[in-house]
Amino acid sequence: MTADIEINNATILIVAAGRGLRAGGGIPKQFRDLLGQPVLVRTVAAFDGCGCEVIIVVHPDDRDRVAKMLPGVRLVDGGATRGASVKAGLAVVKTPLVLIHDAARPCVPKSVIEAVLSALVTAYGAAPALPVTDALWRGDTHVEGLQDRAGLMRAQTPQGFHTELLRAAHATFGGDAADDVEVALAAGLDVAIVPGHEDNVKITAPEDFARAARILETHDMDIRLGNGFDVHRFGPGDHVTLCGVSVPHGRGLQGHSDADVGLHTITDAIYGALAEGDIGRHFPPSDAQWRGADSAVFLEHATALARSRGFAVGNVDATLICEVPKIGPHATAMRMRVGQIMGLEIDRVSVKATTTERLGFAGRGEGIACMATVTLVKS
Repeated sequence: MTADIEINNATILIVAAGRGLRAGGGIPKQFRDLLGQPVLVRTVAAFDGCGCEVIIVVHPDDRDRVAKMLPGVRLVDGGATRGASVKAGLAVVKTPLVLIHDAARPCVPKSVIEAVLSALVTAYGAAPALPVTDALWRGDTHVEGLQDRAGLMRAQTPQGFHTELLRAAHATFGGDAADDVEVALAAGLDVAIVPGHEDNVKITAPEDFARAARILETHDMDIRLGNGFDVHRFGPGDHVTLCGVSVPHGRGLQGHSDADVGLHTITDAIYGALAEGDIGRHFPPSDAQWRGADSAVFLEHATALARSRGFAVGNVDATLICEVPKIGPHATAMRMRVGQIMGLEIDRVSVKATTTERLGFAGRGEGIACMATVTLVKS
């Protein structure tokens, strides 16, 4: 079948009404600390950016606690069993699709969420899973036999469904189920399997917190590299502006702004790391207001944009390519000026120079080129 729906027209139903204490800590595991935040907060954050409403099914005794840690998120009182809690949540879902997720899976990757949503375009239900790869035994204290692992899968969440179909399935299901796929299958619904992920661990035992912390630290690590390259030709003038420093010279550099090839290149490197195009996209040369402008304005904008996205600048490395003027006597001043504009210590800024051994336009003294690399680190 082909569903006539938008895949982002879905509700995320997080089941967090459990009272289990097997994970230790003396409180339900969804409220235990995980890298400075409760597990439940981490789980909700995993769905940021998916364009879906989040509803949390909670134990009535925990409603105030959850309301304080997640203000603005809709809460529903759960029941005595997982099935009863899911039914309570489904009763208030208004969207045609619903994804049901365990509160104790805070590391679910975006790729898994997107795969489940996408599968619901052509399926009534979809759930992530991983194939069983270990040998399987039957027994207790001794091995009593082997179990064929062919076709066996390890189930994960979120498990997605067309809301009305799952609601009807729960209404006719007797007893409690391990998950919503079991309920759907009992109602005769076909459920597609999408690839799960090893990071999508469910916190069950005390040692799972350390594993989840390691996964989240890796998820949160976002390091970007950006490269820039720019060229400006010589023309009339008595100085050049390079990396924010005025350097006396018998000719000037030509450009719409102050033609600071160094700052332009560093700016482009930042935009590149952010996948934000180049300097011309943000400051069009056709716009008269930038004629003769101090290029520090461009670099300040790029740096502020990076910080607004949660990135800190790790370091800057710029290489000016020219025969003249000599860069060495001015390199420290250039590093200081770039650091001042970007809010960096000088030991994070490198400005150096090279020649082309008199080859090409730079070797003939026709202009100056610059190349730069910038590292951005999620802060």
